[in-house]
Formats: sequence, C-alpha cells, structure tokens
Amino acid sequence: MHDIIAVVGPTASGKTGLAIGLAKALDGEVLSCDSMQLYRHMDIGTATPTAEEMDGIPHHMMNVIDPAEDFSVSRYVEMADQCLRDILARGKRAIVCGGTGLYLDSLLLGRSFACPATGHRRRLEEQAAREGIEPIREFLRTVDPDTYARLPAGDHRRIIRAAEIYLETGITITEHNRRTKLLPPRYEARWIGLDFANRAALYARIDRRVELMMEQGLLEEIQALLDRGVPPTATSLQAIGYKEPMAALRGEITMAEAVAKIQQESRRYAKRQLTWFRRNPAISWIVQPDEPDAHQTLETALHLVRDGISGDFAP
Repeated sequence: MHDIIAVVGPTASGKTGLAIGLAKALDGEVLSCDSMQLYRHMDIGTATPTAEEMDGIPHHMMNVIDPAEDFSVSRYVEMADQCLRDILARGKRAIVCGGTGLYLDSLLLGRSFACPATGHRRRLEEQAAREGIEPIREFLRTVDPDTYARLPAGDHRRIIRAAEIYLETGITITEHNRRTKLLPPRYEARWIGLDFANRAALYARIDRRVELMMEQGLLEEIQALLDRGVPPTATSLQAIGYKEPMAALRGEITMAEAVAKIQQESRRYAKRQLTWFRRNPAISWIVQPDEPDAHQTLETALHLVRDGISGDFAP
C-alpha cells in the first residue's frame, strides 16, 4: 500500500471529508495542497476545515503565511516537502489533499515550477514597474513567439515568468516544461479523484457553499483583513470569494451580484480543475451520485488504496 495518497478534485467535491476519513482509517496526517488555505485569517472564504471537522487529525500547510504576502509554487514545494518527509519519517501515511493542480504536480510529480526569485526576475519586475510590460512582451515575441501569442497582454506574472525562464536557461518555457514532464515522479503516490456523475449536482454544491460562506461571515472576514492592514491589492484578496465582495464594498456592484459572481467564477474554476486533473492518467476517479454518501465514498477509496486497483468507480 502506498504511503502517500493524493485526494484531488474540483472545489466542493468532498475532498476534505474524504482525506480526514482516510487519515483516521490509515493512521495518517493531512497535507493541504490548496493555494488559498495557506493564508491565515481567511478560513471562511477558503473553506479551511474547522478544528471540529479535523477531528484530531494533524493538518499541515494551512494558515502558514500572512495574507499580505505573495507566495510561489516553489516556496510551497519547499515547505510542503519538509512536512511530507517528516510525516513519512514518523511512520505515518501522508494524505495530500487539494485542488491546486500546479502545486500537486510540482510537489508529487516534480513538474516544472517557478524557482525562487532570481536576479533576472527582480530586474524584469523592476523594468515592468518603470516602463510597463510592453518591452518585456516585445522581448518575449522575439525569443518565444509561441508563448508571446498565447499569453494575454494583461497576464504580467506569466509574461515575466516566461522571460525569466529564457534568460535563466536559454530555452523557452514550453520546452522547459516539456523536459520536466519527462522526469520520473518525485514521489510514488496513490491518486484518488472525486467527481459527480451529474455536473449540475457539483454546481449546486458550489452555489450552496457560497451561500454558507456568506452566512458564516465572509464579509466580516474581509473587513477584518482590511483592518489588519492587508492591502486591497494583495494577491490573497484577488482570489475568487474575496475580490467580488471587495467590489461590492467599493459600491461597484451590489452584494447580491457579488454572491452570484462568486458562484459563477467558482463553477468555472471547478471546470478548469477537472480539465487539469483529467490529464493525469494515474488518478482513479470516484464518481459520486447527486447526494453522495460520505461513508460509502470512504469505503470505495479504502478499497482503491488497499487493493491497488485502478479505473473509475461509483461508490
């Protein structure tokens, strides 16, 4: 049986509950792979599990950075790798749970991820601040026309990243990523994905989750972040679930429109997550009914883990 189990899938699919159930059944600990649950003081909008929901199971890589901080996948891998090694060294199973595909692939598969900030990146960022992004886009058009054509002009972060990769390695980011995909996985893991037979059932769960977040005090959470001095432009506050209420607080849209926008953007995000994960042939999918039975889903997952079988299954 694998010592590392990855529980993946779209938002609101039941990953957290399954991960905790697996950890209890297999003497494991949960390692979060969610780019938003890393932030402190943002539990409601990120659906971070409560202490009661954790049910005594140790959780790692949650509430570890300040909301005003920027964060990179390379830093996540560095921190999560230490947690993962510690869990395994103590003879526990690691249940890696999350929906941030880039973080999961970078940690477990060793896929390409951004290196710690280099001198090239700092110089590019300084140039963008002084001159705007266009000179960097023109450089990218010269050395990597395919990436230039693919990236929107407003995606400054990825434009700078692509230019940085070329300056650092002498190859395009497309070629860089292709080469890293040929490498063997960093860790052997058992991958389990959660989905629904009826996409409308998933979307209904997403809509209800957003309503619940509002009931739990999402607006108060956002105001508390601002009161703590977190700038409205912080990366954390540009995430789905935060930027929409921020627009309402500025009077740009109504709060009802903000809620509807969160639901819409969350559904779109879920679709993107599924597209990402469906590319991974190692994932065995548990396809749930409209009203999933958590116990039955857990039993199916345990069957997959213990018997080592693959494929798609209905609980």
